[in-house]
Amino acid sequence: MNRREFTRVAFLTGGAAATAAALPALAAEAPARRIRTGVIGCGSVSNSYLPSLTSCSFVEVVSLCDLKPDRARRQAARFKVAHHYPHIDAMLAGEPFEFLVDLTDMQQHEGINRRALEAGKHVWSEKPIANTLAAGQELLRRAQQKGLRLWGAPITVQSPQFAFMARQLAAGKLGRVAAAHADYGHEGPDWSAFFYEKLGGSMPDLAVYNLTSLTGLLGPAKHVTALCSIVTAERTVGDKGRIRVTEEDNAMVLLDHGQGVISHIQSGFNYFNPHGHDGSQETRHTLTLVGSTGFMGLVGYDWAPLGVDLATKDAPRLQRHATDAQGYVWQQGAALAAECLATGKELLVTPEHALHVLEIITAARESSAMGRRIALASTFRWPVVVGP
Repeated sequence: MNRREFTRVAFLTGGAAATAAALPALAAEAPARRIRTGVIGCGSVSNSYLPSLTSCSFVEVVSLCDLKPDRARRQAARFKVAHHYPHIDAMLAGEPFEFLVDLTDMQQHEGINRRALEAGKHVWSEKPIANTLAAGQELLRRAQQKGLRLWGAPITVQSPQFAFMARQLAAGKLGRVAAAHADYGHEGPDWSAFFYEKLGGSMPDLAVYNLTSLTGLLGPAKHVTALCSIVTAERTVGDKGRIRVTEEDNAMVLLDHGQGVISHIQSGFNYFNPHGHDGSQETRHTLTLVGSTGFMGLVGYDWAPLGVDLATKDAPRLQRHATDAQGYVWQQGAALAAECLATGKELLVTPEHALHVLEIITAARESSAMGRRIALASTFRWPVVVGP
């Protein structure tokens, strides 16, 4: 089931109970404490996040906020949240909380995250954390100065499939790694204009997953070369009707990871798929890596992986591994972050990695516009240590 369909079904089936039952318990033991949490943005994505948050033993959701007050009111009633507000100013001045989960339109994240940090709140942000690398780095510096935590989606490096792939690479199963490819796309959302407006686009919405996975596996990128285009110049969306598309709905990105390793990521809002955008039905390899002695392919999307196929010179027939999700779901990032705040555990997801991916996206646009290769300035702790 895809992310959009998941939220629709969860809403239609009513209540958090049915949806929460399908989500993993984040801890078997009683939590050290529950983190008082406020959620801003009560649209589509909240239908996936709120069941995860309200079923997490480390979280107490105390308030909701949305510029459309009716949405906040409905979600507060549905998930039994005592307080709801029409604006972040009212939320920050209202019921006390310590952890903000930002599920607003991507163009709003930077400003809202800054406001929350200045108000002394830890922040989990849907992607991206900010609109530019410099702004994102300033947010992180401010968080560190104030002793606060800042995290950002996606959490693809938390999946057991990512862990399996990282272990195979570390063990040298592919030999001398040469190249990787990933792709993720669909026919484009029809419910909101923000995907197609300034600072939207297919890269921060879709390619961000593959960029996170491949840099997590192969290391930070050194240079970016890209071509971006607009295939469908006008679209009809639910909130604004007929609109003109101003951001890329088609992108091809080449990454130079150093030491000869090259990866390619494509994303777009013009990709027909015979079974739609249903992650449970996507059984092809959407992410592949190849080296001198082996091949590895991720089955399904990296936000909803179904397994990993591996073939090597010693065992040339493809064999499937890591088919158990082990509780991993794409929408649990904020709940995992709350567990970190409560227990001191750490996530594999880091803000530095999220900011590196953000720089790749902005550099890809610059590369396409200028027709040249762009050097990257950011990095993150690598390899991602996934354990034995």
